[in-house]
Amino acid sequence: MKVNELVKELSLTVFCGEKGLEEEITGGYTSDLLSDVMGHVDEGMIWITMQTHQNILAVATLKDISAVLIVNGASPDEETLQKGREEDVPVLGTSLSAFDVTGKIYQLLLNE
Repeated sequence: MKVNELVKELSLTVFCGEKGLEEEITGGYTSDLLSDVMGHVDEGMIWITMQTHQNILAVATLKDISAVLIVNGASPDEETLQKGREEDVPVLGTSLSAFDVTGKIYQLLLNE
């Protein structure tokens, strides 16, 4: 499933990184601890988090993540948006909790 297909399926907000919306999602990882994500996420995964600061983009680019999804209706700050634009990493948003959106994404990827 491509990032843009997930955006449509779950009515996600696209904060930035539109150039990366054609990226393929190979799986997902849900965590708010940056070191945990760096140790466990694989290339092409979508990262689900409540973090909104620009360090999420450093991790995303380091690990070649397909997109970052911010939960609970939170919005990234301007520095994060600027970094996302520079790196072409889609930063997405949802009002859903991490638990709910992780389950939905899991089902969509499983049924693909």
